[in-house]
Amino acid sequence: MAIKMIELQPEAMVGKGLHRECYVHPDNPDRCIKVVVLRGEEETRREQAYYKFLQKRQITWEMLPQFYGVEPTSMGPGAVFDLVRDTDGQVGKTFEYYFESTELTEQNIEGLITALQALKTYLFNQNIITMSIKPKNIIYQRQNEQKGTAVIIDNIGNSDAIPIASHCRAFGKIKMTRKWNKFITLLKRDYPENGRLQAEISKLKN
Repeated sequence: MAIKMIELQPEAMVGKGLHRECYVHPDNPDRCIKVVVLRGEEETRREQAYYKFLQKRQITWEMLPQFYGVEPTSMGPGAVFDLVRDTDGQVGKTFEYYFESTELTEQNIEGLITALQALKTYLFNQNIITMSIKPKNIIYQRQNEQKGTAVIIDNIGNSDAIPIASHCRAFGKIKMTRKWNKFITLLKRDYPENGRLQAEISKLKN
């Protein structure tokens, strides 16, 4: 039986990075499809291999979208993941979206900071390794102005030639402490005029 080719329409795009684009899955509004558009094959292979590694470890997935395999699309092979939606059904926005607006930060600051604190705990407890941590790669799954969940959607994986940190929790903690501290430095550097965020950053430190 022939495998169905999924047609991806421009209006279905919900995210765009340097190497990949993300579309709502036309057959399942709760899933999305990532496709490579510019030299992102190596990044995609690394990400998918790491997701399979996490599946074997049977981690919990409350702050990481699950991976459902690859399907053929009109734009090439597409990796299928959970699509993060807010409680009202809207596609979740990134922390970058909220932090670029002082008004949105002010309105949602309690939920944003609490969600990031929980994300840090989750990454450390599950020993999940990331290439980097950036606001544009984390979705704030908003429930209301006081509550939401941080879901990391990109740059998952370990590019070390010998990935000791992926298998040894002590080395994983060292590696992720360094990544998290860089994340805090990035927040200080990139949003200097967002006074409310700057006032709350200390709550994210070790």
